Parts: sequence; structure tokens; C-alpha cells
Amino acid sequence: MRPSSTLTLLALGSAARGAVSLEDTSLPPRDIEDYKRAIEARSLVDDIWNDIKNAATCTACQGILVLLMGVAEFGNSAFVDIGTGLCELAKVEDKDVCAGVIALEGPIIANSLRNMDLGSESAKLFCGSFLGLCAEPAVPQWNVPFPSPKPSTGRPAPSGKTPLKVVQYSDIHVDPLYVSGSSTNCTKPICCRPYTAADSPGSSTSPAGPNGDHNCDSPVSLETSLYKAIQELVPDAAFTIFTGDIVDHAVWNTSDAYNEQSITHAYTSMSQYLGLVYGTAGNHEASPVNAFPVASISNSSQWVYDLLSDEWTRWVGASAKADIVNFGAYSTKYPNGNLRVISLNTNFYYRLNFWLYQKTIEQDPDGQIKWLVNELDAAEKAGERVYIIGHMPPGVGDAFHAGSNYIDQVVNRYSSTIAAMFFGHTHVDHFEISYSNYSSQDAAHAIMTSYICPSLTPTSGMPSFRVYDVDPDTFAVLDSTTYIADMTNAAFQTTGPVWTKYYSAKEAYGSKLNPPVTDPAAELTPAFWHNVTALFQSDPDTFNQYIAYKSRGWNVSPCTGDCETAELCQLRAGRSENNCITIAPGLHFEKRSEVVDEQEHAVNSDACGLSAGMKTLNSLATRKDLLEELANRYNALKGNAA
Repeated sequence: MRPSSTLTLLALGSAARGAVSLEDTSLPPRDIEDYKRAIEARSLVDDIWNDIKNAATCTACQGILVLLMGVAEFGNSAFVDIGTGLCELAKVEDKDVCAGVIALEGPIIANSLRNMDLGSESAKLFCGSFLGLCAEPAVPQWNVPFPSPKPSTGRPAPSGKTPLKVVQYSDIHVDPLYVSGSSTNCTKPICCRPYTAADSPGSSTSPAGPNGDHNCDSPVSLETSLYKAIQELVPDAAFTIFTGDIVDHAVWNTSDAYNEQSITHAYTSMSQYLGLVYGTAGNHEASPVNAFPVASISNSSQWVYDLLSDEWTRWVGASAKADIVNFGAYSTKYPNGNLRVISLNTNFYYRLNFWLYQKTIEQDPDGQIKWLVNELDAAEKAGERVYIIGHMPPGVGDAFHAGSNYIDQVVNRYSSTIAAMFFGHTHVDHFEISYSNYSSQDAAHAIMTSYICPSLTPTSGMPSFRVYDVDPDTFAVLDSTTYIADMTNAAFQTTGPVWTKYYSAKEAYGSKLNPPVTDPAAELTPAFWHNVTALFQSDPDTFNQYIAYKSRGWNVSPCTGDCETAELCQLRAGRSENNCITIAPGLHFEKRSEVVDEQEHAVNSDACGLSAGMKTLNSLATRKDLLEELANRYNALKGNAA
């Protein structure tokens, strides 16, 4: 392909046939030839910047995409080279972090840009997700087909029998290169590594303890203490749910081999200390981070599925192997009760997965939703109860509205069969409620609860895990108790983490409801959780206590006014289109430990999947000098190719 023909090729698709004004207002149309002339006259940057200032942000983004697509047409090497330079100029990360991340992600971003039409739904999603310059398009209409009508029966009543114990932990993010005594204060995404001589043990002015720090991922010693604590505190656990994310946040330095070693180590350790474990695929399991393509695009992450199938089949059986290998999900029967556990690959709905931005975004990536419907329908016919587990909660800002909507349709249809859902990813302690009608968000319309587990890694609070009291017949959740290792305890860095009960949901909230819910045999129903959110609205002290619980008492920031409104909206958003999150140019990503703003309380999507590549793209919407550099580098490529 001749680079000089780039803009002609970009004209293919809807943008070439008319306006590329995407604001749904009366903005004047611009076609591709206008952009071509603007680039050649070196005035495109001024046009883009004026559009941003005048709030024509989606139109402005099309101009940025013209430049990015143009660079991508010159090949991956050129794209990586220019992307690295922009990252360094933006100073979003250190130079080595920029170089490492862009080398990993750049080819994927370039591939998506080459396969994306200007002005398309994919382009709008890209602009919204990475530049904050387009509102998410309306969800494409798809009524998920179901093989049978929804039965009239509701959730079964608890049996009153002695409950089972079920454990959940998440986001362990184990750093095998953590060095005790190295610096906890660094310029990288994670610290506690001897990046420089000044960071080394004996030289650092902020030495890390042996068992972890809030600026660092989990040392192996902290991971081991988690498994031992579960073994000691919950020796009778029926099973354990692990909702993903094993690999550390050094996303500039991952590789297939490094990630494979981390994943193998983690599951080997789990098998040594724990009994039955049900796992799911986190976004950090892939290299580069978040990179889970659908099968029709690439098989670059097949090694992840192959590895997870080898690790998981010891617990879920050989019959689940084919589905894990095909798309990283499985359905399996709990051997000691009438429960089916379905593990979803939520990376197919994750907006930070660059592979998903293609000419047409697949409605049902790798057929996972169709597969889920079939599994749930069979479970319903067999009279089974179901737990759905996954990494990313479908209601958070990280989830595509479309995929979240389609999953929500499935949850509504099978709400009498699904006992509960369990997720991680956000690193904080919270929940989400799904409704049969989001225009009537009340207790009567609450139909499902997603339990979102806080992390082991201490970057967002005290290391944590949860224990659920579960009815042995209906598998309804009767209580949810969070355990923590308090890092302010002097023993944490000396004799080791001390794991203690932090709070019980029923104890913290049940007695304050009207009528109270204190019976140990009573279910924490979706209506219960809706009533808890209503309690938050009427009782500021209880809401403030909940905010403290989110980070397990660490670095607690006030949440009032718009922050409180956003938080309540997120708790009532089982699907992401209802979470009240708005975008603006410049998404202002920071380390978890550095900032908690009004939306951060509700979104919690900051550091888990972010990278220097995403921050660089974001900076193009807020830094005119970066746009000018991008335009200059693109024009230089054209000149050299002439």
C-alpha cells in the first residue's frame, strides 16, 4: 500500500459520503478532502484545537484519527517510533516505560486504526474510550434470543439449613521482582523494585517492608499469607472463587514467558493451600495487558487460554477444557451440591482492549453470550442454581455499553436461576444491583446482585478477601464478610500480616433497615441491597462508613454532593449505560494512591488496565503541542515516501 494514498483510503466508508460531524447537532460538514488539504496546509491542528475549545469534540477526534490512521498506514515500526516519541514528549511515564509499552501495544493500536472507518461506530468508541472526545454511541439494538420463555417462579426461599462457607479473593497482582528494602517512592507505575542505584536496599530513603506497601504490588510473602489465612480462618470452605488478575502492573515489561511463569506460580500455590478453586481470566493475564482478540482477528492470546485450561482443569474437569481453549470461559457443576459455576471472559467487553476496535465490533464476540444462554437454559431445565463469575463487573465504566446491555438481558431472563454474580477488577469493596426495569430502580425491580471483591494488592487499600455464608440448597448469599490484613499493624512487616474480620454486611447494614434483616438464615436479596442504597441516601453516617469500607479504611476521602450521587448511581448500575459516568477531553489518569476524585469513587477503573499508550492517546486531546508534533511527524513520513 502506498502511504501517499492514505487519505484516499481513509475516505472509504460513511465519512467519504458526507459529513464527519458526529455531534448530532448542526455543525457544518467536513469531508476527507477538507482534512487532506488541512494537513498539507499544516492547519489541521488549529482546526482540531478550535473544535475541542468549541465543544465539537467528536468532530475534533476525527481529525486526530486522520493523523493516527495516516501514521498507521506507514507500518507498525513507524507507528511505534512516533508513538514512543509522543509518549516521551507528553511525559506521561518514564522513557523506558514509554518505550516498553508502545512497543507492545503499538502494533495492536495500528492494526485497529487500519481496520477502522473514520466516522464509524468503532471510531466513536475509540474517541470516547481513549481521548474522552465522543459520547458512547447508542447500544445497537439486539434482542438476545432465548430458547424458552422465562418461568413465573421467583428466587427460591432459603432452606434454613447450616450454611456453607464460600471464599472470594481477587486481583492478587503478585510481583516476583519485589525487593524488600527497595524504594516505595518512585516514578514508575509500581515501586518496590531497585530501578536505580538510589532505589536499591541500603540506599533508598523510603525502604519497602518485606510484606508490601501501598505504592507496590503484592510480594510473594503477602500472597502466601493470603492462602494461609484462608486455610486457617475458613478451614471448612466449600470452595473458593478467584476473580482474576495475577500479573503485576509493570505493564511495560511483560512477555508471554513472564506472564506464563506468574500464572503458573499463582495457580500452583493455590492448589497447595486451598481446596476447590474456580478461576476466571483477568485483563492482566495477557501480554500486552488487556490484549484479548476475538478468534476472527488474531490468535495472539491463544497461549493464555491453553495455559488456563491446563491450570483450571484440575478443579473444573476435562469436560470444560474445550470451552476454555476456545474463548477462556467454562461451565462446571459443583460436585457437592446443586450448583453450576459459569466463568465468563469479560475481556471481550472491556473498552481498554485495543483488539476490539475493528471495522465492525462483533455483537457477540466468539459467541460467548449465545453459549451463556445455552448453559443457563440447560441449568434451568435441570433445576440447578448458578453462580456467574468474571473479572470485570458489567456495570462499571470500563465495560462497553453494548456488551453490558446484552449480558444484562441474559441476567434478567435467568434471574430465577442465577443465585449471585461475583467479580473483581476495581480493587475496592462494593457491589452492583441489576434491575428488571432501570426506569424503576426500586426494591421491587431489583433482580440480581454482583458482589465485587476488593483486591489483595494494596494499591487501593488494605489487602483483603471475602467469606460468604451460603445456603446449601439454594446457594443464596446469606452474609458477606470482608477480612483484611491491616498494614498499620506493627506486626505486618515483622512477624507477618495478621488477617482479621473487618465487617459483615448483615451486621453493618441489616439492623438499620426497616424492617431489619438480622436473621442469620435470611438471604441478602437484590431487594436488600437496593434498600441498603436507599439507607445510604437517608443516613450520611452509614454512607460514610461504606465509603471507608471500600478502601478498607485506607486513605479515605470525603464523598458528598456529586460524588455521593455518582456513587449511588454506580451501585444501582448492573449495566454500564446506567452508571451516570460522563466523559470529557482528558481523562486525567493517576495512580490509585494519588487521587480520588468525585467520579473515581464510582468508577475505580484507573490503574488496573491503563498503560502509557492509553495515556499518550488521552494527552492528544489536551496538549496542542502533541498534536503539532504528530502532524509534523506524519508530514515527514509523507515527505520521505514521496
